[in-house]
Amino acid sequence: MTRAVAVVGFGAWGTALASHVARLGHSVRGWAREADVVLSVNTKHENTPLLPGIALPTALTATSDPALAVRGADVVLLVPPSKHLRSVAGLIEPYLEKGARIVVASKGIEEGSLQLMSEVLAEALPRVKPEEIVFLSGPSFAKEVATGLPTDVVAASKDPAAASEIQRLFHTPMFRVYTSKDPIGVQIGGAVKNVVAIAAGACEGLGLGLNARAALIGRGLAEITRLGVAMGGDPLTFLGMAGVGDLILTCTGALSRNHELGLKVAEGVDPKEFLAGRRSVAEGYWTSAATYALAQKRGVDMPITEQVYHVLHQGRPLLEALKMLVTRDFKDELVGIRP
Repeated sequence: MTRAVAVVGFGAWGTALASHVARLGHSVRGWAREADVVLSVNTKHENTPLLPGIALPTALTATSDPALAVRGADVVLLVPPSKHLRSVAGLIEPYLEKGARIVVASKGIEEGSLQLMSEVLAEALPRVKPEEIVFLSGPSFAKEVATGLPTDVVAASKDPAAASEIQRLFHTPMFRVYTSKDPIGVQIGGAVKNVVAIAAGACEGLGLGLNARAALIGRGLAEITRLGVAMGGDPLTFLGMAGVGDLILTCTGALSRNHELGLKVAEGVDPKEFLAGRRSVAEGYWTSAATYALAQKRGVDMPITEQVYHVLHQGRPLLEALKMLVTRDFKDELVGIRP
């Protein structure tokens, strides 16, 4: 059955998902603010500014008109940077079809409000039932999805029927979709792994070795799980695609923008200057501040996140942050996780 799909947010990840869905024969329209992105997709069948070198299906079109993108779509895939989700959702809200399925592939925690993407949309899309929104996450570099390399993700919703619907819509042998009833855990895993990936890049940049990187990933997973459980997530979620799967990819993959940011910080590059010179987004930069504040609010111990926040936003020297991590008091490995 052919579906009308709107992909709102045409960065690399949004473009990759749009390409995947279009290859399945669905009618796909993309929305982007950037005029050069719209022009490139419609004339070159390539998102040259943000996903260069990847041929897109000729039937895939883009527009900067939110009404044109969303009207008539029975599935709306939201993929803007997390800090823009609220404003973008408000932009398209008047044009949403009644009963349209909302799928969120943005990963992050909103600064200021400290809300998950589900909480942001509960306010920005009041006509949509929050329990029926589906969250798509997992280890998935945009370039590999766009070129058809094997990828596994998870679709999470409090409504099992909604998650199963998106599973059927997106699933192929090379893009396997699992379902989950834990949207909170899936969102926490997808957001906070970016913060840990910055630390992993810094660890590599400092030449601390593979043992240290493995330890960092393991302890990062513990932090993610502690926060997720405190927010009401299922601890088993963090052993899946949106947890350890996405964490490993983002902490070790050469295509990870967050890992690259950590490497640059270890080289002495100012993070703000580095990000200012790029159009692509390293979500972990903003998520580190929101996650640190949320952990403080919830009373959750997240030492890696704390140091990433202070290095990126408060100017703490990287070697000082390292010293503060390695000289911490003795700990039980599962403190804050074990019931």
